[in-house]
Amino acid sequence: MDIKICKLRPEHAEDYIKFFDNTNHDDNVDEHKCYCVCWSNDNCDDKDFSKVENRRKYAWQYVKNKNVQGYFAYCGDKIVGWCNANTKADCLNSESWQRFMDYVPLEEPDSGLRVKSVFCFVIAPEMRRKGIATQLLNCVCEDAAKDGFDIVEAYPFNNENYQTSDFGGYLQLYEKCGFHISLDNEQRLVVRRKLK
Repeated sequence: MDIKICKLRPEHAEDYIKFFDNTNHDDNVDEHKCYCVCWSNDNCDDKDFSKVENRRKYAWQYVKNKNVQGYFAYCGDKIVGWCNANTKADCLNSESWQRFMDYVPLEEPDSGLRVKSVFCFVIAPEMRRKGIATQLLNCVCEDAAKDGFDIVEAYPFNNENYQTSDFGGYLQLYEKCGFHISLDNEQRLVVRRKLK
């Protein structure tokens, strides 16, 4: 199986929308399609994400404006996986960060540390357990190192009953890719891989 990893660019907006339109989430409820709009570098507190059509519209804008960042996995010409990987400092003002990530320690402003945050994965159901998330994560780390980041950080759940295959990723995935637990608050973990 030949998988190609590709960094999200504005010209991929149509592919991005099509992937989320056609890829079932674990619960297969159309209304739950996220389009990954919450994990962007836009301050989304004034936006209505309650309806799927609104999330779809914002997703198009976010891809075009580089507000959402990440990587696709292609099998042939079909997208079979997605990983949202954004610059941590760029996301700190978003409502989503404040609501869901308040347990994550922040770097001191003068530390000079550049952190890439991995927020989520979506893998097409028929392509799960084939190593695609691993390939996506390795690509995130390689590019982050080339781009001068010091750390890649991720936030998996620390409760296997709550994890889903299209969200934070499993701890085992991160450990396999050289990440170590830097914080455990019983429900969520912060895992980090140092690049320098």
